Amino acid sequence: MLSRRTLLERTAVGFGSLALASMLADESSADTPSANPLAGKPSHFPARAKRIIFLLMSGGPSQVDTFDPKPLLTRDHGKPFPFAKPRVQFNSTKNLLRSPWRFRQYGESGLWVSELFPHVATRVDDLCMVHSCYGTNPSHGGAMMKLHTGSDNFIRPGIGSWVSYGLGTENANLPAFVTICPTLAFGGVNNWSSSFLPAVHNGTALGDASVPAEKAQVKFIQNSKLPRQIQQLQLDRLNAMNRRHLRRSGGDASLEARINSFELAFRMQSSIPQLEDLSRETPATLKLYGMDDPGTANFGRMCLLARRFAEAGVRFIQVTHNDDKVQWDQHNNLKRDHEKNAAEVDLPIAGLLTDLKQRGMLDDTLIWWGSEFGRTPTAETADGRDHNPEGFTMWLAGGGVKGGFRYGSTDDYGYYAAENKVHIHDFHATMLHAMGLDHERLTYRHAGRDFRLTDVEGNVVHELFA
Repeated sequence: MLSRRTLLERTAVGFGSLALASMLADESSADTPSANPLAGKPSHFPARAKRIIFLLMSGGPSQVDTFDPKPLLTRDHGKPFPFAKPRVQFNSTKNLLRSPWRFRQYGESGLWVSELFPHVATRVDDLCMVHSCYGTNPSHGGAMMKLHTGSDNFIRPGIGSWVSYGLGTENANLPAFVTICPTLAFGGVNNWSSSFLPAVHNGTALGDASVPAEKAQVKFIQNSKLPRQIQQLQLDRLNAMNRRHLRRSGGDASLEARINSFELAFRMQSSIPQLEDLSRETPATLKLYGMDDPGTANFGRMCLLARRFAEAGVRFIQVTHNDDKVQWDQHNNLKRDHEKNAAEVDLPIAGLLTDLKQRGMLDDTLIWWGSEFGRTPTAETADGRDHNPEGFTMWLAGGGVKGGFRYGSTDDYGYYAAENKVHIHDFHATMLHAMGLDHERLTYRHAGRDFRLTDVEGNVVHELFA
């Protein structure tokens, strides 16, 4: 006679990655708080945003070349940096390196944007720029883990998993957390892992950074060996076995949650492919996202998919720009590669903002643009900058934040966060606040203590909200 685990392993080919994660993960011994852990839950207080779209520029764009102009950096090009450099650096750097791009003020707000982002520049009155972000880790892996999970040295749940755990999904046929073409480097799956949270809150990945967006799919979403009717029969028989076990045991919340995750994954087989089918989008919409241009089509497709998942009720959607070859990590060839990267994402990002606003979705969708750190204003090579977690820019849009708003600043050369500093924990607390979640109350009991995304730190930056 087959054990339950063996039966699951042999029949789960078509259940999707969500069910596979639920089936095989070693969950916490803590009880699952709801029979269906993805059922919608009330927020702690009225929310400004219903969902988050995270546009991750993997590798670290340079703040002094994109959104944070520094006239003194231009004036003092080639001179030594006049202040002490950080005690811990990734690599050694030399003298000041000016930006090769010009900046201009745009919109009614007069926010500054470099010529790298001419299309995003047309949307500045929707942007809330935070110029004083800072972290603690100068290496990609640690900084990326910190950005996603709040910890750079332990495996913790990612922010998307915390949002899923706190609010559930708005669509019974979809997960609450989807990540589109994520990078497998710099922490890889740990960045969208549910860790010790119930496995149903794990991020559902569509492909990875090595796969073109048009070929990105949820693993095991199709079962070529069995028709849907037979899969349904297997699922019904499996549920019957599990229900008998539940009756004999007097109730097992963890098993109940697994049953629900299997059923969700089965339903995903039809709902996910429908969302990935762009054939009903108008030519004007496809053009808006840059899908008519080979240079922007890949990231444009990801941004359009993000809108479709958001529209369908997914709480947290991550879109990663990383072609697995040239990231935003320009230790050299700064001008060539930053221009390539910006050209790929500029139009699609502007298209996403425009599309959401036209559909009335920007008001309750929080867009988050950023990376694990910025770059040094000093030169590592003749045409390159080193990692810099000491001060960098991220921006938000929609979701109740102030549009056309500039918050915080770095020093005169753009090395250190100087005014109104915003740590990664503060940023996390602020985004959860936008979703109606109190970061100090959103906790999970594991290994004898209550864990949260912001650990024991973090303050909401209330000034960012309208």
